[in-house]
Amino acid sequence: MDLIPRPAYIDWLEKWRSHDLVKVVTGVRRCGKSTILQLFRQHLQDDGVRADQLIVINLEDPDQERTFSAGLTLYETVKHQLVPGQPTYVFIDEAQHLGELERTVAGLALEPTVDLYLTGSNSSFLSGDLATRLTGRYVDIHVLPMSYAEAAAHLPAASATPGAAPFDPLALYLRHGGFPYVLRLGDDETMIRQYLTSVLNTITLKDIAPRQASFSPMLFDSVLDFMVDNVGNLASIKRISDTLTSLGRKTSRTAVEHYIAGLVDSYVLYRAPRYDVKGKAYLENSAKYYVVDPGLRWALLGGQRPDAGNRLENVVYLELLRRGYRVSVGKVGAAEIDFIAELDGAFTYIQVTQRVDSPDILARELAPLRAVPDHYPRLLLVGDDTESVSHEGIRQISVRDWLLGH
Repeated sequence: MDLIPRPAYIDWLEKWRSHDLVKVVTGVRRCGKSTILQLFRQHLQDDGVRADQLIVINLEDPDQERTFSAGLTLYETVKHQLVPGQPTYVFIDEAQHLGELERTVAGLALEPTVDLYLTGSNSSFLSGDLATRLTGRYVDIHVLPMSYAEAAAHLPAASATPGAAPFDPLALYLRHGGFPYVLRLGDDETMIRQYLTSVLNTITLKDIAPRQASFSPMLFDSVLDFMVDNVGNLASIKRISDTLTSLGRKTSRTAVEHYIAGLVDSYVLYRAPRYDVKGKAYLENSAKYYVVDPGLRWALLGGQRPDAGNRLENVVYLELLRRGYRVSVGKVGAAEIDFIAELDGAFTYIQVTQRVDSPDILARELAPLRAVPDHYPRLLLVGDDTESVSHEGIRQISVRDWLLGH
């Protein structure tokens, strides 16, 4: 089976190759972390690295997980396989399953010839004792499912059937998302939904439920459905709990808080904090949440929801993360800005909408951007294909062109 290239991630790994730092690759399950490291190993061998200089341990493999689940077995095993006088590249997949994680990783990081690469599907593995032991001695990159630009190069070709609807790759991406394996399932939506549902089930069973003091599958499903259904809406723990209670779900704020934290830690949800532009402060009472991939939302809720604007907003949020921005949602007086994207101290203000086909809609979408008191760039991203125009310094561009980097 051919591997789908992810050149941006390979370039990052190559940049940090042989530096005396642990390389950590994080991201939701099935987003392509293991494939990226496999591609990088091919790159290393193409560059002359011998096979005996590569040590690969996959802790998703039950046999390897059992072997290395206790004590410092992995550390001792790797030490015995090091090639004298040569660099040895050590890859540990799903390192959160490793017994004695902190001591093992810290010990391997001290070996002068070891170049160490880790992947993890839960943010908690890179916290606490491990982060303390590796302070200043690791770099990390976060992997997301494929972007629209990546996926568009591999989507099925347009149908030549007379009378068929025009092929729209963006609409297909908004529906099926960018998990790499989805692209291998063609246009069989039953298989795609089953696959994406299995991804969610695996995350729940392996990354969320075991970390809860008590776990109610019915309540967890209710919280997940609510969060996915309310992508792009301001949410607070109290509001979520009160809403579920009003729907007859027996819950508590503590349970809701723990389940949302589990979804964030496992990279299913991302939290965008709210920022007061004029007050120059983050607001702690509420935030917006976004799903790691539009396909997961479709698999849970179906494709008939009349919320194209929220789906576009979700995709734009993820793309900003891919481009390295720190993203928050904005408040300017009474007005709300969809995104404030910060990179190296510079800001871009972004509003996302499906269409601006009337003067009233256009005025409503421009108003928050016009209320911004500084002069950083301001963008209005529109779902309908549109020519790039300027509204007194506010650039309007189609979401499709922006996602493709135009």
